[in-house]
Amino acid sequence: MVDGLEIIIITGLSGSGKSVAIRALEDNGFFCIDNLPALLIPKFIDLCEGYDEGIPRIALGVDLRGGHFLQAWPQVLADMRSAGHHVQVLFFDASDEVLLRRFSETRRPHPLAGEEPVQEGISRERKALEAMRELADKMIDTSDLNVHQLKREMEERFCQVPYSRSMNVFLTSFGYKYGIPHDTDMILDVRFLPNPYFVSELRPKDGLENEVEEYVLKNEETRAFLDRLFSLLEFTLPLYEREGKSSLTLALGCTGGRHRSVVLVEELQRRLGAGKFRIHVKHRDIHK
Repeated sequence: MVDGLEIIIITGLSGSGKSVAIRALEDNGFFCIDNLPALLIPKFIDLCEGYDEGIPRIALGVDLRGGHFLQAWPQVLADMRSAGHHVQVLFFDASDEVLLRRFSETRRPHPLAGEEPVQEGISRERKALEAMRELADKMIDTSDLNVHQLKREMEERFCQVPYSRSMNVFLTSFGYKYGIPHDTDMILDVRFLPNPYFVSELRPKDGLENEVEEYVLKNEETRAFLDRLFSLLEFTLPLYEREGKSSLTLALGCTGGRHRSVVLVEELQRRLGAGKFRIHVKHRDIHK
């Protein structure tokens, strides 16, 4: 086999958005199956490889309904990768508070709660899935995402460029006053840089406007920080990719997420844009 299949495994806690994620992948060309027993996964992959019309991209939803799945899963995962398949395991999570609210809104029982409160089911599932969490390639926390935002996240991360194996780099700006992003690999605090907020004519503007950009980038320490950060990424990104990492999320935070972090993310995008990586930008708090 010259090149293996693209396989995405969706797992995680009940109520964390796994079904939304699977539907988003299905809408974008993935062949999707939910709750396939672990021991049947190799047979299913064999069928996909032998299918005349070709099924190059697969998404599988797996959870505790699979019975003895947890015992078989580590070996099944190792076998898929040794066969040359490009496998990504995504673990979906959310805070207990958010999960409780979602179960309350849908009025669905938690699968592990039985006759007890939903919180008991959530706690049991967290403990039971600890090993699965450790094997995940990517954690996706949906606490701050609605269904539309989660669908868009899945499309941006996994569906925009079919069959491409180049690494995705997600650059996010945010404001510390609104909390740090949940789904990040690296977080850098840029609050040490001069703040346009304290310049009266710049305060109502944001980091996408020329006046704010010029104010932030004219500072010598800002330029030195960007040079060092770019050098770090230039060195580490190929190493992450070599180890099989399919995406990396870097978040830059300032106080409100409107000025400094936005400018720096935009400048990083310009510097990284000429490379081989696929760059995605999100300004989380720019309109708050």
